[in-house]
Amino acid sequence: MIVIVDAGMGNVGSIANMIKRSGHQAEVSANPEVIGKASRLILPGVGAFDAGVHALRSHNLWDVLDRRVREGIPLLGICLGMHLLTEGSEEGVEKGFGWISGRAVRISPVAEKKIPHMGWSEIQKLRPSPLFDETDPSPRFYFVHSFHVVCDREEDIVATVPYGEEVTAVLHRDHIFGTQFHPEKSHRFGVAVFKRFIEFKA
Repeated sequence: MIVIVDAGMGNVGSIANMIKRSGHQAEVSANPEVIGKASRLILPGVGAFDAGVHALRSHNLWDVLDRRVREGIPLLGICLGMHLLTEGSEEGVEKGFGWISGRAVRISPVAEKKIPHMGWSEIQKLRPSPLFDETDPSPRFYFVHSFHVVCDREEDIVATVPYGEEVTAVLHRDHIFGTQFHPEKSHRFGVAVFKRFIEFKA
């Protein structure tokens, strides 16, 4: 069972529709019991880091998500959901899940680059990932963000996007994935990411 975590902080309907286009079905839920039975988890998020932590805790989802991921259930974090995979963010004071060693930081301001980074960008793949077809040399995705993740372990970074600096676009460690972009807004490229995540053999 694929479960999209619904704590009121993401485009859950759009994600469910894109997963359907990929040939799969997903359940949208804020029920800890449902999440406790999931075989795949998708954690979307938009907005501020601390608000995301509070939303998950107020829905009693924090502990069950932590337990399931530590049990080895594959999880995909999207945008703020990716930030929550880490130890924290300079945007707030709350602690993240800490599954990925690193933290979210504000994109460095550059004169010709507006913040937030918004729109379509081509990512630069640094290493192979189950999320991508390696025969597609230039996948493009839709971004909306002012913060990005800086990893302590370089090998956790799968892809970047140039935006005044090399901004982390994709993370992957073991069964944990994160995308800074929004696959649910990224047309065929996003459909492919969801399909590959769901069919990933943990």
